[in-house]
Amino acid sequence: MADGADGGPGAGAAGGRASAQAPERAMWCDERFDFQGTFLQCLAKHVPNIYSAEMDPLLEKQEEMVQAAILYPLECYLFGEDPDIFLEKLQQSGTSQLCGKVFKGGETTYSCRDCAVDPTCVLCIDCFQNSIHKNHRYKMHSSTGGGFCDCGDTEAWKAGPLCTKHELGSSSSPKENSECQLNEEIMEHSRRVFPSVIKYIVDMLIWEEEKELPPELTVREKVDSYYCVLFNDEHHSYDHVIYSLQRALGCELGEAQLHTTAIDKEGRRAVKAGHYASCQEAKEEIKRHSENVSQRPLHVEVLHADVMAHQKFALRLGSWLNKLMSYSSDFRQIFCQICLKEEAGSEKPCFISKLMLWDAKLHKGARKVLHELIFSSFFMEMEYKKLFAVEFVKYYKALQKEYISDDHDRVLSVTALSVQMFTVPTLARHLIEEQNVITTITETLLEVLPEYLDKNDKFNFQGYSQDKLNRVYAVIYDLRYVLVSKPTLWTDRLRERFLEGFVSFLRILTCMQGMEEIKRQIGQHIEVDPDWEAAIAIQMQLKNILLMFQEWCACDEELLLRAYRECHKAVMRCSTNGRSREKTVFHLCGHTLESRPYRVSADPVSIHLPLSRTLAGLHVRLSKTGAISRLHEFVSPEEFQVELLVEYPLRCLVLVAQVAAEMWRRNGLSLISQVFYYQDVKCREEMYDKDIIMLQIGASLMDPNQFLLLMLQRYELADAFKKIKPTKDQDLIKQYNILIEEMLQILIYVVGERYVPGISNVTKEDVIMREIIHLLCIEPMAHSAITKSLPENENNETGLENVIDKVATFKKPGVSGHGVYELKDECLKEFNMFFYHYTKTQHSKAEHTQKKRRKQENRDEALPPPPPPDFSPAFSNVVRILNCDVMMHILRTLLQRAVELETHLWTEAMIQMVLHLLSLGLLEEKQQLQKSPEEEVSFDFYHKATRMGSSALNAVNVLMLLEKLKRVPQLEAQKDTVNWILQMFDMVKRLREKSSLTTVAAASASEATKGDESTQDKEKAERKRKAEAARLHRQKIMAQMSALQRNFIETHKLLYENTLEAQGKEDAIMEEESVSSAIDYSKIALGPKRGPSVAEKEVLTCILCQEEQEVKLESAAMVLSACVQKSTALTQNRSRILELSGDTLDPLFMHPDLPCGTHTGSCGHVMHAACWQKYFEAMQLNFRQRLHVEQIFDLENGEYLCPLCKSLCNTVIPIVPLQAQKINSEDAEAVAQILSLARWLEIVTVRISGYSVKNAKGEKQNLPAFANKGMGNSALEFHSILSFGVQSSAKYSSSIKEMLILFATTIYRVGLKVAPNEADSRIPMMTWSTCAFTIQCIENLLETEGKPLFGSLQNRQHSGLKALVQFAAAQRTTSPQVLIQKHLIRLLGVLLPNFKVEDTPSLLEVDMFHILVGAVLSFPSLYWEDAVDLQPSSISSAYNHLYLFHLATLAHIMQIVISSATESSTACSPDNSEEAQSAQSFCREVCQYTSGCFSQDIPGWLVWDCVKKGIMPYLRCAALFFHYLLGVSPPEELLQDSEEGQFKALCSYLSLPTNLFLLFHEYWDTVNPLLQRWCADPVVLSCLKGKSITIRYPRKRNHLIELPEDYSCLLNQASQFRCPRSSDDEQKHPVLCLFCGAMLCSQNTCCQELVNGEELGACTSHALQCGAGVCMFLKIRECKVVLIEGKTRGCLYPAPYLDEYGETDPGLKRGNPLHLCRERYRKLHLLWQQHCIIEEIARSQETNQIFFGFNWQLL
Repeated sequence: MADGADGGPGAGAAGGRASAQAPERAMWCDERFDFQGTFLQCLAKHVPNIYSAEMDPLLEKQEEMVQAAILYPLECYLFGEDPDIFLEKLQQSGTSQLCGKVFKGGETTYSCRDCAVDPTCVLCIDCFQNSIHKNHRYKMHSSTGGGFCDCGDTEAWKAGPLCTKHELGSSSSPKENSECQLNEEIMEHSRRVFPSVIKYIVDMLIWEEEKELPPELTVREKVDSYYCVLFNDEHHSYDHVIYSLQRALGCELGEAQLHTTAIDKEGRRAVKAGHYASCQEAKEEIKRHSENVSQRPLHVEVLHADVMAHQKFALRLGSWLNKLMSYSSDFRQIFCQICLKEEAGSEKPCFISKLMLWDAKLHKGARKVLHELIFSSFFMEMEYKKLFAVEFVKYYKALQKEYISDDHDRVLSVTALSVQMFTVPTLARHLIEEQNVITTITETLLEVLPEYLDKNDKFNFQGYSQDKLNRVYAVIYDLRYVLVSKPTLWTDRLRERFLEGFVSFLRILTCMQGMEEIKRQIGQHIEVDPDWEAAIAIQMQLKNILLMFQEWCACDEELLLRAYRECHKAVMRCSTNGRSREKTVFHLCGHTLESRPYRVSADPVSIHLPLSRTLAGLHVRLSKTGAISRLHEFVSPEEFQVELLVEYPLRCLVLVAQVAAEMWRRNGLSLISQVFYYQDVKCREEMYDKDIIMLQIGASLMDPNQFLLLMLQRYELADAFKKIKPTKDQDLIKQYNILIEEMLQILIYVVGERYVPGISNVTKEDVIMREIIHLLCIEPMAHSAITKSLPENENNETGLENVIDKVATFKKPGVSGHGVYELKDECLKEFNMFFYHYTKTQHSKAEHTQKKRRKQENRDEALPPPPPPDFSPAFSNVVRILNCDVMMHILRTLLQRAVELETHLWTEAMIQMVLHLLSLGLLEEKQQLQKSPEEEVSFDFYHKATRMGSSALNAVNVLMLLEKLKRVPQLEAQKDTVNWILQMFDMVKRLREKSSLTTVAAASASEATKGDESTQDKEKAERKRKAEAARLHRQKIMAQMSALQRNFIETHKLLYENTLEAQGKEDAIMEEESVSSAIDYSKIALGPKRGPSVAEKEVLTCILCQEEQEVKLESAAMVLSACVQKSTALTQNRSRILELSGDTLDPLFMHPDLPCGTHTGSCGHVMHAACWQKYFEAMQLNFRQRLHVEQIFDLENGEYLCPLCKSLCNTVIPIVPLQAQKINSEDAEAVAQILSLARWLEIVTVRISGYSVKNAKGEKQNLPAFANKGMGNSALEFHSILSFGVQSSAKYSSSIKEMLILFATTIYRVGLKVAPNEADSRIPMMTWSTCAFTIQCIENLLETEGKPLFGSLQNRQHSGLKALVQFAAAQRTTSPQVLIQKHLIRLLGVLLPNFKVEDTPSLLEVDMFHILVGAVLSFPSLYWEDAVDLQPSSISSAYNHLYLFHLATLAHIMQIVISSATESSTACSPDNSEEAQSAQSFCREVCQYTSGCFSQDIPGWLVWDCVKKGIMPYLRCAALFFHYLLGVSPPEELLQDSEEGQFKALCSYLSLPTNLFLLFHEYWDTVNPLLQRWCADPVVLSCLKGKSITIRYPRKRNHLIELPEDYSCLLNQASQFRCPRSSDDEQKHPVLCLFCGAMLCSQNTCCQELVNGEELGACTSHALQCGAGVCMFLKIRECKVVLIEGKTRGCLYPAPYLDEYGETDPGLKRGNPLHLCRERYRKLHLLWQQHCIIEEIARSQETNQIFFGFNWQLL
């Protein structure tokens, strides 16, 4: 219904409707009448007529009628004056302080990380751009729809709650209230109008009768007019619905698609109109057909036409109210009052509650209107928002249950509004205190999950429904919203209600405690993996809620203790079930443990223990706040039962250990996955970490020996530390070893992991810093990688930014990759090898990295633990574990096994852990001794470790064992650690022995350090000696290698001499060149002074068969893999419509706009033609056998991947050797005397005329005007062209000829998009065209990159261009010469107007370089004779090239002069050089010939400046062309990148005077008639008169469009984008074409186009025009670049926008501010200009074959 709403309440034909409705209006204005009755009568009369044509509604006409018949009179009554005038006054009288914009799906929202109270506080793009948050740390995200802009809400922001737009609203609010308050009369009318309108809307929306209307709305006789209405659901796909409609109604595909789109958008649609019976039949048919394709039938109803009309109008009235409320606060308040008013003495809910409760039954369109009404009324008035929230919570359970059984998305449900209320801190407090909202939510959770409870009242999610659970998560989220901001002030009522909610929440945790128990499979593997995902997913959802509950409890001491008591009770209730078994007794080292028998490997165990873990969290907070001292008042010591508390978490850790020991292999993957998540960053805070804390609580409260005995028993290692029974079972021994390692590791964590606030005196910042340090000890990491590895808090923050700069430095990225953080050196000392959040791979990687670093720094490789912070008082007893008897027994036993070399009974990792535990004990004792006097320190680790293990004779203590350990060869790597521990023993001994005198203490300390130093010095010397030995060893090896090398050179002398000679020659040549004079005549490419061709012998290796072959004309062909593609990279006019099919195209002339050319590129890899053909055939065969696999390339069109580099290719270029030609200078001088331009022209003209006569056979010919002047025997003259030197044509081998034809046909096929045809007359034209265009592209690229013209091409470009030019010259021989001559005559017709053929274009309509290439390459066809195959000799071709080039240059100068005539002066200061004077005189001539159209006033210096700049690209292209055609070396200046010398060098190389106008003077007599004809051309004259525009020279260099620096500017543009083809306000997927800047509506049916009978998406059809099929788009909302080619291929590419950490953000998932990276954008530009987009797509598709699912055609 959005269309109707757009007009606004006052829109429509205001003038015409006023008079028409006068009587009705007068009646409404009568005070005595019954408004409601009259209003309903009016509706009953008009509505069915207005909405009569539901199948094909005329929306505009309906809107006009609604305005005229109902809304206008209603507004007049309401306002008492003309509505338009009244609303205008209201509009100007002030705006609201709240923004209240409702987000649509896909719209960008902004949140400020510095100022937002929680992450749900967001701004719309307009408010953000005008707020202070723009310069803060903000985040951008795409809205899922249905949110609300929080600008103006003071509770949502810590600072800057208002943007500049809404500040006005807030500052003017007192004034607004006085001025713009509605007067009493209007208020009175509103109170009379609103109840009727609202009641009508509510009644119609919840109306259930399909055939009848309420009696007050039935006026006319009931007609038999019904609609069959189809409703939207999320169960059936688009295609299902289309199929069902086509089958059931027999309608066309297009009509079915229209219906389906409308149903998806609006939620329902009438698909058939008629009598009741026919509609009923249609309903049954649709249901039947839809059941065939899906289990559920579609929802179809038959509605009476009048019911449909009134329901439709009710929505229109809703949007009318919506608009009305945006004008005034009074309207909003009256609306809210009426909606909340309950009928006196009735149990029925109020209007708004009725609508909410009916929400799940409403269709999409109605829901949208309802939600918009709520947003624009209740949410804009704070006190009514509160009342609405109370109603919402009252019906919360019913609403959530409706939502869970509904199938529409959350966005469309009224329950989605909870976030708007629950996250407002004051409102949340009010709802907790007054409505007990926490209890309501938790009870709802329990009520919606009963089917997942097993017989023990524990959850079991086997066979769960993913959709239902996703809906349940919404309830969990509501709990999170309520708890998101902690209260600062606690009232007794809040305390009670919160505690009540907490106890209710504990009931949920009780159902989870011990859920989904598993038992170890023995013997047989589990058959079906149980569903584990749901339980873990709920655990993830609850993680932050558990933390928030703990934080809330910790705010208030009394509350914390009471909550602890409740939680403790709940844990005890869950722990009593295992009491039945008798206790058993376990002895070790004189200590005894009584415990109930339980084995993890045999009895059921569960990984889910949220109650125990919550208790651990509360315990730590008790310790932190100091409230633990009062704990005994709430939980008596005898009730506490610490062994029971520890039991379950310990079982869980043992389960993890046994999984590591592969004891649970037969339980399948589900268990491995659960263990992974248990320790993963997403869950570990409330799983693994809390279990470690629970063990620390146990260790602090139990006797240490008892605690360790319990550990040994649960790890099932009791026997392993008694006398060993010899066993041969290797698996069992391995199992024991892993279990011992796992147990030692947990002991290290229990004693050493103290970085938890409450366990020791650390802050959250310290904890995060330690996490980051340990992550960066593994390797330098990107910001996003660190963020992913850190746990998020309830506000989705990790706290990373606050501390990262203290511990790491940022390293910026290059053109690819991302920035990384590197750890600062001073933080390395914090590294703890046994950090409890390391995975096994991270542990070994970190250890390796740190040892390697220490080795490089020439230090020992010991990595002892850093000194840990002290335990807080409540946990101080934990360290007693280290020096208790059982621990000593364990350590001694393991060391003894290592020393006695019982290799199968110990592992290096185990010993490493023993050493780590020893280090921890010594560090602890050292720290205690340094803090307090010796006699007060009861921690006696040193004594225990140095005591003998037993009284036996061979007994040893730990110290002795360590000394022996150094000699164990397998433990060489641990030697440094052992030394460090021995030094520590020494230090502790000294600290113990020191007397009370501090001086002695100081001396002993210095001695200790000396002792330290002396051992360190010894070690340093030892290491130095080793390093020296290693260096000598390396030297020796190097000497051996060079001897071998010399020997090799001796044996293969010949080969080396050749290479050395060649190098010598090159050097000599270089020297000669540098000596020669300023202009080196050997470096001229054209005319009689042409330099020698440098033709080297080319020996190439085939990449397929690896055989070498010299390239010769008569040899078998060798080819280069190549790709021919159409390109618009140089176009000067993107608006030009390209011909998609080239059937009728004439490609001989290229328009100067260069709208679309054919580019040939090569990857430079060489193959034998025969090898390539075999390879290609093999690929075809392979493809036929794998038909089901979608291919990256199109074999039908000759595509393949280069065998070596995997570039996409579609043809091969034959390698034709360069024919070396030398000019005899004497002959050249002799010819120079005779062959002037005039003479050459005469000869050419006669030759052409002769051919024309021959070929015409009697047809009339336009013979040139000066063909017969002063000539005698014309027969002789016909052959006179041959008299200046001919030679026989080159003879190509048959395989080269075959390849010439193949390549030429590909160019023709791809360039013209036609079927291949070897005989087509356009093949030679396309060959010349691709040659010219490719050269222009390369010249353009070199200029853009600022590289010199020669010497800087990549190898692939160089070899590709060389092969292409030689091919273009050779291709002529495979076509009929008569055809080539015809083309030549047409080309010359542009330069020599006397050759004009009918369709010759004007001088200004052609690109001169294309003409030059075509003419030069086709010119040898004039030497063709019937009997012999001739071609011009070196001298002849030198002159032909020279004169053709000069003619083309003259014509190009003319083009530039004419186009510059209309240009305004921008050049530098005038000068009066020789060039300027020549230009001036030339202009006078032109002015004369154009009858004054060419202005004489243009200064000569300006013309010269235009010509010099404008001709440069043409000269550069010509130089490249002639260099690759003739092989003449270019002058030195062209190998450097200097602007100044370049022009002179080009003129010298191309035989031009540096003053180009002298060319006209030199040939004046000949050129004069040409000039006259050029100037008389009608196109030239019309251009000069300013009637038509021509291209400017030099042409502009194309670049990708200018992108804004800040990405939010692009998002802003996208938010204002409206699809040109659709009227709805649904958000689209805007994409930006980077070639032309067009914004398109992608992936949407509204913008699909039919091209040649195929449906193409907006991007694909745009690409056909803009980039000839190849294009580059930026998906703005997702921040991704899309490259597409043709209709079937595309790939995603990183966008050139980076955040401050040098990372891209595809999908805006992280949401950090993004800025344009120029280097990356330049890389994209080069990708385009180098024509590598297709290559990039092919490479990407080959590596990520997952994209095959995407339909690029509809992009």
